[in-house]
This record gives sequence, structure tokens and C-alpha cells, in this order.
Amino acid sequence: MLKEFKKFAMKGNVVDMAVGVVIGGAFGKIVTSIVNDIIMPPIGALSGGVDFSKLALTLKKATETTEAITLNYGAFINTVLDFVIISFSIFIIIRQINKFKKKEEEKPKETPEDIKLLREIRDSLKK
Repeated sequence: MLKEFKKFAMKGNVVDMAVGVVIGGAFGKIVTSIVNDIIMPPIGALSGGVDFSKLALTLKKATETTEAITLNYGAFINTVLDFVIISFSIFIIIRQINKFKKKEEEKPKETPEDIKLLREIRDSLKK
């Protein structure tokens, strides 16, 4: 069973996927910081100094024994912006990868030497 697991874990796709997940997690943190620290403050300033991350609708006020129940739509707005930026970034990356693949496919494949040699032999036998 250990050998099977090792064989599975060492396949290229699993390792590539693991690297992608780690890089994706780090990229997500960067985008979250961009949204929270760079994009949202100017938007908040333009909208009258509103801090979107703190926007909430109180559903039930706090009492001495319970905390307030709030609907935190400002945090949701930040999360949606995170998603849009990450999705757009991934779209751009995939688009570039597809362009590179198309360029590789468009290149004419060179005929191997043995095939060229066989064609020459065939042509000389025909003569």
C-alpha cells in the first residue's frame, strides 16, 4: 500500500497540482491585500470615507447576555472583489498559455531523418 501511495504521489500531475495549490494560496493572500489595502480605501474615500469591510446590517441588537447578530455585507463586497480579481488574473494567465500553445502547434513539424531517408530510397526505387 505504501508503494502504491508513493507511485501515486510522485506522478507529475499530483506534484504540479500541489505546487499550484501552494502558489494559489499565496496569490490569494496577495490579492486580498491588494483589495483591502489598495483598492478599497480610495473607493471608500470617494464614497464619503466609508470602510466597506465594516459595513453591516444589524439583524438583532446586542444584549447583556448575547452578541449582536449582523449581516456583514461589506466583507462580502471585499470577498467578491477578491474573486473577480483572482478570476481575471487566472483568465489572463490561461489566455497567454493558450496563445503559446497555438504558436507551438502552428510550427511545422520537421520530418525525422529516417523518414527522409526512406522517402529517398522509395523515390530512387521508383526511378
